[in-house]
Amino acid sequence: MKRLLPVARRTSLLATVAALSVLVAGCGASGGGTGSKQGELSMWTFKQSHVAAFQAAAEKFTAETGTKVNIQAYTPDDAFSTKIQAAARTNDLPDVMEVHAKGEDFGLGGAGLIADLSDDIDKEWLDRFIPQVREDGTIMKADYENSLAEGSKTLGVEEGDRYSVPITVGTQGMVYLNKDRAAKAGITEPPATWEDFIADLGKLKKEFGGKGGLTIGLKSPSTALEWIMQPMAYGLLGKERFQELFGKDASKGWSSAEGQKVLDTYMRVQPYWMPGSQTKTIDEADLAFAQGKASVDVGGTYTLAFLADNGYDVGNLMTFPVPPPAAAKTPDLQMAPFSLTGLSMTKKTRNKKEALEWMKFLSRPDIAALFGKKANDVPPNKFTDAQAKKLGPTLNSMQASFGTDPDGYNPTVTTYRPAIYDAGKVGAVLAQMTPLKTLSPKSTGSRMSSMMKSYWAEQG
Repeated sequence: MKRLLPVARRTSLLATVAALSVLVAGCGASGGGTGSKQGELSMWTFKQSHVAAFQAAAEKFTAETGTKVNIQAYTPDDAFSTKIQAAARTNDLPDVMEVHAKGEDFGLGGAGLIADLSDDIDKEWLDRFIPQVREDGTIMKADYENSLAEGSKTLGVEEGDRYSVPITVGTQGMVYLNKDRAAKAGITEPPATWEDFIADLGKLKKEFGGKGGLTIGLKSPSTALEWIMQPMAYGLLGKERFQELFGKDASKGWSSAEGQKVLDTYMRVQPYWMPGSQTKTIDEADLAFAQGKASVDVGGTYTLAFLADNGYDVGNLMTFPVPPPAAAKTPDLQMAPFSLTGLSMTKKTRNKKEALEWMKFLSRPDIAALFGKKANDVPPNKFTDAQAKKLGPTLNSMQASFGTDPDGYNPTVTTYRPAIYDAGKVGAVLAQMTPLKTLSPKSTGSRMSSMMKSYWAEQG
């Protein structure tokens, strides 16, 4: 299973989707409707791990409405995009699709393949979702303006259009700890601070040696930067000062006292990497954890499904977000959730009424909880305590880490960085500090500050 970072994934898919607007203009606009015959619905997803969950929900939907839903997965992502292109040519798209939110949905909407839902989603439907993601899938002013830029992959959208509703949400900077090993090492609860986290890593190393280590997909060096260091730094410095590390004022950058404090604090993880972590892809790192070669894994909420798909017992997990240091400016750091995938209705479906009923049915709290638990993914719903318990303890703890604070850490908010910023290159410098130990924190700060200066100068 190939998994990319969310932003990278959206970018690669939009590159494919961009061609669809030309395709639709050329041949896809003719002919009749798409989708299944009357009394049935067809649905496509790119996530094999969601098929059984959709099927379980579909059985209940059929029992209540009489409408059958046929679920089909096309994986990996490239195959899904290719299938959409081919079906658009033959006017054979499904009624409903699960798509990457705030990216692929916009591209397909601009291409004229999926419907604008803005007149079909009422307040009662929206109120089922947590406030942070209720508008996800909607074209905001900035999205529209971006669509007009040269080379845009979302040309054709209009401000106010809505092309999806959330089906899964999540965040990055989620720590996965082997609960059985934690207990043997004397760890009984998630760490409250960065210092507690480092102490727990020490306990695991003492008890399990190399298998007690921390892993992450450092072959993609932006992972440790964005999934570990940045949330820790955000908590330590607070929102404004954290963002200034990436700003135009070099005196407030990575060579500043605060920048060095972040790097020195992060360097404390150095003794605890799983051997060979710097050579692992994201999938390989997660597999190493699933196979017991490491005791701690860091990823996103979406990592849970991958671990389950690869045989890990999700009941043997202690999960928590990367904690802030004890001296944090934001000691009660909250992680802001964002939509990962959404549901879209194809524009020319012959079964609009049934398709909308199915999409709304999936957002019903009891069905969303059923789907989330079977898919090992976090639903976007605003659950009561009783409803949330149906998710199970692991998903429950993840959803509990989501905050409503507008200043919570949101990895998708990047406007404070230069537009040409390259997280991979910055992350590669950070990796030279740890785990490679070829740079000191001071030298690392100097290089990262120089990179910010260069990015801003090139941007103009």
